[in-house]
Amino acid sequence: MSAPMLGSQPDFSLVLGGPLFQMYRRAHLSGDALELLQRRMLVFSIVAWLPLLVLSALQGTALGNTVPIPFIEDIETHVRFLIALPLLIAAEIVVHRRIRFVVNQFVERDIIAPEDMPAFRDAIDSTLRLRNSPAIELALLALVYTLGLWLWRNEIALNVTSWYASAEGAQTRLTPAGYWNTFVSVPIFQFVLLRWYFRFFLWFWFLFRVARLPLRLLASHADRAAGLGFLGISINAFALVLLAQGALLAGLIASQIFFAGRDLMSFKVQILGFLAFFIGATLAPLTVFTPHLVQAKRNTAREFGVLVSRYTNEFHRKWVEGGAPADEPLLGSGDIQSLADLGNSFTVVRETRLVPFSLKDVSRLAAVSAVPFVPLLLTTFSLNDFATYLLKAIF
Repeated sequence: MSAPMLGSQPDFSLVLGGPLFQMYRRAHLSGDALELLQRRMLVFSIVAWLPLLVLSALQGTALGNTVPIPFIEDIETHVRFLIALPLLIAAEIVVHRRIRFVVNQFVERDIIAPEDMPAFRDAIDSTLRLRNSPAIELALLALVYTLGLWLWRNEIALNVTSWYASAEGAQTRLTPAGYWNTFVSVPIFQFVLLRWYFRFFLWFWFLFRVARLPLRLLASHADRAAGLGFLGISINAFALVLLAQGALLAGLIASQIFFAGRDLMSFKVQILGFLAFFIGATLAPLTVFTPHLVQAKRNTAREFGVLVSRYTNEFHRKWVEGGAPADEPLLGSGDIQSLADLGNSFTVVRETRLVPFSLKDVSRLAAVSAVPFVPLLLTTFSLNDFATYLLKAIF
């Protein structure tokens, strides 16, 4: 079955499919085009966070000094379920709208030749089949309840008495709130996050298939990406996912600072590693078009080189060697403007990037990813010191 079409455009989405999306619709948490976003965000946060508050309050560990880590003071938990989880849900509608636009541009800009449209539709169909696969979502769920739980218990959860567990020697015993957190709340978050990692793979898979087609690119295009500059929009589409992932890491670091006596500078490698890895993972799928851009730049530069040489020689013979008609004035001649325009076009060819995104796209994504770590600076500097350093940096 080929991909649905809207007019002459493919109806592509990384989000509208899979068993969980169908459950959204049956539970009236979404319409056919991801309506009811606020309802989904509220329901997920309520199911993941509210029972933890209620259960910890009933067991007397929500407030006060009854345990070293009461629920209200557990920053990592609140960030995970009240900030990162809603952001991951909200990111679905952003990615759905922007990625659909990006995919349609391959057709609208005539980058795919008519004879290659069947192969382009095959690339879409292959991606949508993977997106809709129940087996893959079941595998993600199994991964959450095996490796995910092991990572949570052994690498993330603090081995101290808290609202979710009581330490008994070398072992910890889960409280009622801890059982809900371990077997409901954390798996919900991990499953939603893993689905996003899978969507990153789907996006790479689709672009990889498209990059194998003979694309119609010209390095003289004004976007300085041979006509593929629209792909930079896909970077911004995933910004909320990186923001949520950054908030999660910032929450984990905050817990280590406040409850394990660590300092922010001891996490600088992890923070820089996070930024490098996730920004790189977002940009990497677009590099599959680099061979096309190299070839387009080489071909267009050669063709323009011949054209520029021919025009320059004719211009020289006409205006420098005196070949122009006597009644044709130099002032006001369009030849000079044409020569300048041709030179500008050749400059565009020479400046064509070998990746379909700009430094501005990268810096914008880096800034969004780094935002969650800014509040952590207050654990090292006072608010007055921070304001002083900021003013010095600006002025």
